[in-house]
Amino acid sequence: MVKVNRSIGRIKSAKLQGEACGLHCIQVKNISVRDGANVIIEDINLHIHCGKITVIIGKNGAGKSTLIKTILGEIKHDGTIEFNDLKNQTLENLKIGYVPQYINLEKNNPMSVYDLFASFISNSPVFLRKNRKIKQQVLEQLSVFEAQDLIDKRACDLSGGELQRVLLSIAITPVPNLLLLDEPVSGIDKVGIQLFYHNISKLKSNFDLAMIIVSHDFDFVREYADHVILLDKTIVKEGTPDEVLDSEEFHRVFG
Repeated sequence: MVKVNRSIGRIKSAKLQGEACGLHCIQVKNISVRDGANVIIEDINLHIHCGKITVIIGKNGAGKSTLIKTILGEIKHDGTIEFNDLKNQTLENLKIGYVPQYINLEKNNPMSVYDLFASFISNSPVFLRKNRKIKQQVLEQLSVFEAQDLIDKRACDLSGGELQRVLLSIAITPVPNLLLLDEPVSGIDKVGIQLFYHNISKLKSNFDLAMIIVSHDFDFVREYADHVILLDKTIVKEGTPDEVLDSEEFHRVFG
C-alpha cells in the first residue's frame, strides 16, 4: 500500500521553473544495509535539493529497492537520513510520499477510488457515507493529474496508467518534502508513459519537493533527470545524465 507522509503538514507550492528552490535539503549519509555477512548496499551518500529529479539506475539486485525502503524507514540500516530546512536553518522531520512499483488490488474488490483516497486523509470509516468536504478535497487532488473522472470507479478496474495517476495524487496529499517513485512506468502503455512524463514535469515546476525515481527507462533518464545515480550495491558513478550514461562504469554494468 502507498505510504504517504510520515507526519502531517503542507509545504507551500512554489513555481520553480525547473530550478531548485534552495529552501530544503535531504542528506543520506553513509547508509549501509547488511544481512549477516552479506552486503546489500554500502556507504550510500546522497545530497538532494528540492526542485530536482534524482534517478537511480542499476541492474537487478543492485540494491535500488533496498535503498528506497531504507529511506522509507522500513529496513534496519547504518547511517543517517536528515532533512534540513535551509531557510530556517533547522533539522526537521522528513515528510515522504511514495508510489510503489506494484499495488495488490483483488479482482472484484468494491473499493472505489474515493474509498482508497479517503482512507488516507480521513479518520472516519469511509464505508459509512461520503463526506462532502473530503470528496471535494479528493476531486481537487485527483485533478492535479487529470484523474478526477476516476473518483467513482472501482480501483481494481483501473488501468496501469490510471492507477498510477491516483497513487500520485495520494502521494502528494499533503505535499511531501521527498517523493519516491519505484519503477513508475512498469506495465504502462506508451500513452500512459507520455502522460507520466508530463506529470513529472508538472510536479517539478509547481511543487516544492525533491524526487527520487528508480528507472530502467534511459530515454526518460536522459531527458528528465537532473542527477543520476548508478548503483551497484554502492554508488559507482553519479552526475548528469550524459556523464553517467556515457561513462565507462555504465557500459561495464550494462554491457
